[in-house]
Amino acid sequence: MQLRLAEIGDAGPITRVINAAFKQAESFLIDRDRIDESSVRALLEKGNFLVAEDQGVLVGCVYVELRDERAYLGLLAVDPQRQKAGLGSKLMDAAEEFCAKAGCRFMDLRIVNVRRELPAFYHRRGYVETGTTVPFPPELKPKVPCHFVEMSKRLA
Repeated sequence: MQLRLAEIGDAGPITRVINAAFKQAESFLIDRDRIDESSVRALLEKGNFLVAEDQGVLVGCVYVELRDERAYLGLLAVDPQRQKAGLGSKLMDAAEEFCAKAGCRFMDLRIVNVRRELPAFYHRRGYVETGTTVPFPPELKPKVPCHFVEMSKRLA
């Protein structure tokens, strides 16, 4: 398994991994792809994706954006066939290390409140809830009422 920074040519595989992972995890919530390739390209212009490859195949990713002393983390995604094997945690470790080395003192993220498995995952990693974002973006057309929960962690 190799972890590295993504390049613009990775936009297609990143899009596929994110959509596969989010479709499995959020099909009860939304009926559309989570992201398109042009959005991934736009994110690559303002931040970084760290990607995990296995024998040249992209199997996971996480997005980080440096914002002075704070960093934003999002779109943590692991190929559904590779989940529950610690790859998400490895990507989180790499993202936190990357942002700390860049001078960030805090990592911020947001999760959807109806994803019941997420708070425990992030709490184990040292994240605490800091607020909510209401309402959920209407363009995602959620099937159930929901909102984002903001979380943060001090780095190093």
